[in-house]
Amino acid sequence: MSTPRRTTLRITGDTPRRRGEARGRQARAGITRAWQVYEELFATVAAGNARTLDVPALALRTVRATRAWAPELVAEMEGVAEGAGLPFWTIAALNARTEILAEAGAPRTGECSTLVRVGPRTAGGQCWDWHQELADAWHLQTVNGDAQGFAGITEHGILAKIGVNEAGVGVLFNILGHADDAATGVPVHLVARQVLGTAGSFTEAVALLTGAPVSASTVITVVTPDRAASVELSPGGSAVVAPDDGGLLVRTNHFLDPVLAAAELRGRREPETYDRHRLLTERVRAHDDGPGTGVSGTDVSGAGAPGPDGLGPDVLGPDVLVRLLAAHRDGGAEVCCHAPAEGRLGSRWATLATVALDPAERRLAVHDGGPCSAGPGTWTPLTAPRR
Repeated sequence: MSTPRRTTLRITGDTPRRRGEARGRQARAGITRAWQVYEELFATVAAGNARTLDVPALALRTVRATRAWAPELVAEMEGVAEGAGLPFWTIAALNARTEILAEAGAPRTGECSTLVRVGPRTAGGQCWDWHQELADAWHLQTVNGDAQGFAGITEHGILAKIGVNEAGVGVLFNILGHADDAATGVPVHLVARQVLGTAGSFTEAVALLTGAPVSASTVITVVTPDRAASVELSPGGSAVVAPDDGGLLVRTNHFLDPVLAAAELRGRREPETYDRHRLLTERVRAHDDGPGTGVSGTDVSGAGAPGPDGLGPDVLGPDVLVRLLAAHRDGGAEVCCHAPAEGRLGSRWATLATVALDPAERRLAVHDGGPCSAGPGTWTPLTAPRR
């Protein structure tokens, strides 16, 4: 297999506005295409739920919240709009796409799955699942000029998503659902951007996350060379979820904190998130037990030997991750998603990327597609730039 040619943006600038302008110029065509899909997606989902959306008003409402919390993020989005030649509210709407879709009543079937293990070499990764129609609407990136340089993946026009910075602070991303989700607070993608661009430690990252005034729910898993935790964010508050006694964090798309779970939206509507969580936990435990053990639908052959990534059997590097994450519906849960051939916009979910994170090396490896199609030559390495 050969490495796919996914676009990599290399963004620099000594002010937020200049960094935004650089992003807008480099991704102008991609941002325009992405916006066309999102504009249709917002309308389709809202119509399916008998709702009417004023997207510009919703986007600008999240801008007001962001300006009060981190005005530099607004300046960066203004730069993106200028560089791309698009109205500012469209860039704000892209960055608030999670919040606007919550207002539209979007279902979230087929969302992301994350695995992290804390140990002598803390590492992890995830499947990023989203709409098949947006399969070409994301890119790799390195960003320099803020307090911390960082690298990762994100969608066209959105400042950040999954990544790691030069201090070895990494973030992984899973959407949640809360009964009070709306488009009134700081968008969760901008919160992830703030962590990647400014957090110099695990403690700083967690403090930023728990202090963010969000209005839609997500869990951002912070991973550093020696620590990890999932920070659940929602309109009802935040919670920090530690790894289990074996240093393992498994995240899908439901709250683990019991207080926040009391207002769960996604978990009640879409129980497949619990199936994925259960299956992945079983797979990791089978992997830990060594060669020849497994659960129904699990192939852990060779689990006791170091993989091609050279990280050893107890580290969740690319080779181990793909074996654990490559689970399909006939194996008990659809961790690796494949879009149906037919269906309307908003119903065709697919795993668009598989990401492995090594915070000690300030590095990610990104596979374009689901884990079942990953191979030795399909990973693109990215390292966080230093100032």
